[in-house]
Amino acid sequence: MLILVINCGSSSVKYQLVDPGKAVALVKGSVERIGMSGAVLTLQRSDGHTGKFGLEILDHTVAIEQILAHLVHSEHGVIKDKSEVDAVGHRVVHGGQQFTGSVMIDEEVLAKIRQCIELAPLHNPHNIRGINAAMRGLPGVPQVAVFDTAFHSSLPREAYLYPLPYVLYRRYEIRRYGFHGTSHRYVLNRAVELLGKRAEDLKVITAHLGNGCSMAAVDGGKSVDTSMGLTPLEGLVMGTRCGDIDPSIILHIMGREELNLSEANTLLNKHSGLQGLSGISSDMRDLIEESKKGDERAALAINVYCYRLRKYIGSYAAAMGGVDAVVFTAGVGENSALVRARACDKLGFLGIELDSEANEAAVGVEADISTAGSKVKVFTIPTNEELVIARDTEQIVNEAG
Repeated sequence: MLILVINCGSSSVKYQLVDPGKAVALVKGSVERIGMSGAVLTLQRSDGHTGKFGLEILDHTVAIEQILAHLVHSEHGVIKDKSEVDAVGHRVVHGGQQFTGSVMIDEEVLAKIRQCIELAPLHNPHNIRGINAAMRGLPGVPQVAVFDTAFHSSLPREAYLYPLPYVLYRRYEIRRYGFHGTSHRYVLNRAVELLGKRAEDLKVITAHLGNGCSMAAVDGGKSVDTSMGLTPLEGLVMGTRCGDIDPSIILHIMGREELNLSEANTLLNKHSGLQGLSGISSDMRDLIEESKKGDERAALAINVYCYRLRKYIGSYAAAMGGVDAVVFTAGVGENSALVRARACDKLGFLGIELDSEANEAAVGVEADISTAGSKVKVFTIPTNEELVIARDTEQIVNEAG
């Protein structure tokens, strides 16, 4: 079965054509700058062939049309006809309380995804545009929604409820949802395989560290806590998002700086985190380089970032009553030995001992970076969210007959 995996943003579409049985992407790429001048489509086939094409792409429908056209292109394509696409799997950021797993998309499901726009106004509308565009481009082909929030639907009430008036939860579904669920699920399953044990017998902490960052406490194969909340703003320090802060801070700043709601939202989501602390960049690689040159604010931003990571590891070990493994993934987690080392520093009392040589050597690869005597295994595992989406899609299509 061949699954086209689609991940739509406001002005971009990321895509992969995946054979889930072989766990391989025949081709992957993106369409950037949709609706703007200089739109471009990129592709990279599994055989190493690459392409980059400047196109006029007015909307997501045209973007999907161009993706399909390049899948079947005589020189750049990987299939002869778009009828070879068996199903489409869509990343949908927010499923609210309605969706606790992946589902076949129909009009009722689309209506419920629209209802979740209030909870994810920056994401769900674009996900819906991608679904509609794929339905037009591939009429009659099964479409499946895979939700970022679904993996965390197992959180117990004490973990997902906020200490606000309960009526606000009842009225507006204000609670912790969590995100990056497909990533946490993928690396959890790989860690279980590496440990050679049953998921039901393990306590695992997973850390997805990219421009957006989140952690999950997974006990017995189920997410029991996660750092992101109602939105992806809560939790760890991120590239441009602040993570955990005293909620009265923003009220104070809004008053002093005379910010409206939109401006306050932009401050918290676009101008905070590593970017706000350093004043240099939201990219950890840039900050590490600048800190080596003696930039104090770059070093400070890294320290705050790693301190928050270490606190969450400790708190999740406490929440689960122990930990068997810690997993680092995504751009920073997979590639930054410095961040991993500082995150695990002073955690020897939990049984976490990092092998410094193994840690330094682990760049973008799957590796055990803990010492032989470490009671807690520490892994770097490159994430593969698209494979999770493809496998979910295949399973649901097969179950539907």
